[in-house]
Amino acid sequence: MGVLLFKWFFTACMALHPFYVSVTEIRHNKAQQELEVSCRIFADDLENALKKQYKAPLDIIHPASKQKMDSLIAAYLGKHLLITIDGKPVKLQYLGYKIEEEAAWCFLAAEQVPAFKRAHVRNDILYDEHPNQINMIHVIVNEVRKSTKLDNPKMEADIVF
Repeated sequence: MGVLLFKWFFTACMALHPFYVSVTEIRHNKAQQELEVSCRIFADDLENALKKQYKAPLDIIHPASKQKMDSLIAAYLGKHLLITIDGKPVKLQYLGYKIEEEAAWCFLAAEQVPAFKRAHVRNDILYDEHPNQINMIHVIVNEVRKSTKLDNPKMEADIVF
């Protein structure tokens, strides 16, 4: 049900673009004791943010160098998405991205993360580009999902289980 609702919401947003929204899902994998993070960002918005930050022509869909594009996206997300679990900063490892329809799906992970009670998320993805940017955050622990919405300039949220 949640996936269908997300797909409907994301499709509706694409049809209405320029409605500026990103969705970040943070899932705790209990068996592996890790966080699995995915960010869904409109590809054109992410590309424009990278062009502005790095002052270089870029093509996120057909990059001249996938490795260089991965490096730029990793650095961007490293500055604009920070997670703290039970008061301890989490070191996210960038895994890569893929383009699906109008969205760039970016994937990150953190190892050795035991079950937790509180996640603090700082997310200001695309805030410099869009004054009306909305960043949705979903945190899933033990199959319990909690969600919040950050409207620019609000960039921080605490999710308690």
